[in-house]
Amino acid sequence: MAEKPQPVVVQYCQVCGLPPEYCEFDKCKPWLIQNAPDLYPDLLQAANANEADKVADQLQSTGISSADSGGSSEAKQEEVKRLPGGKIKKKEKKEVIIEKVVRNKRKCITTVKGLELFGVKLSDASKKLGKKFATGASVVKGPTDKEQIDVQGDISYDIVEFITETWPDVLETSIFFIEDGKKVPAA
Repeated sequence: MAEKPQPVVVQYCQVCGLPPEYCEFDKCKPWLIQNAPDLYPDLLQAANANEADKVADQLQSTGISSADSGGSSEAKQEEVKRLPGGKIKKKEKKEVIIEKVVRNKRKCITTVKGLELFGVKLSDASKKLGKKFATGASVVKGPTDKEQIDVQGDISYDIVEFITETWPDVLETSIFFIEDGKKVPAA
C-alpha cells in the first residue's frame, strides 16, 4: 500500500504575506535575508556589500581612510550625490538660459530658465519682467517639469541687462542664449 502524501509546509513572508518565491518588495528584503537566504543569494551578497560600504563610510567620517587619503574623495562627494537605487545625481550648474521660440510666424515667446538656482522667486521675477517690458509674463512648467518664465514677445535684446541689474547675484557670464540649438554665452 502507498504511503499517504504529507502536506507541504510553506513559509510565508511576515511583511507581505506571499511565499518567499514571489516576494519582491523592498520592505521584505530584510526578512528574506534572514529567513530564506538560499532563495535569493544575490540579496545576501548585496547586504554584505552594503554593510561593508557603511563600515567604510563610518571609518571615513571618523578620519580613518581605507585606501586613499582624504582631499580628493571629499571633493568627489560634493560633486556627485547618490540617490536610492544607485543612481547618480549631478549638481546643476548655476546658469540662466534664455530661448526665443517663434509661433504663428510673427509672434515670439522668450523663455527664461534657471533663475531659481540663484535664489530668485519666479513669480516675483515674472511680475517684474512683465512690468518692465509691458508684456504678459507667466511661470509655467517646461518639458522637463521644471518651472520657467514665459514672456510674450522678443525681449532677448534687453533681458540680459535687466536681469543683471535687478538681481546682482546673477552674473552676465552665467547667462546663455540658445540660438539654432546651440548654447551661446550672452557676454
